[in-house]
Amino acid sequence: MSDQLNWRKSSYSDDEGGDCVEVAAAVGAIRIRDSKTAPAGPELRLSAPAWSAFIAAVRPGA
Repeated sequence: MSDQLNWRKSSYSDDEGGDCVEVAAAVGAIRIRDSKTAPAGPELRLSAPAWSAFIAAVRPGA
């Protein structure tokens, strides 16, 4: 099922494969994975409100 998602790489990940964090929107959840070391490995799954709270907390100036 992970292969069918539209994964987006973090803008903070470099083009040489370093620090690859990816996110994808799925039904009822936002999924997060480490695509550098474990693309087929475990994923974090957050609800949309939890994801919004996370983004608000880490956004510069928050």
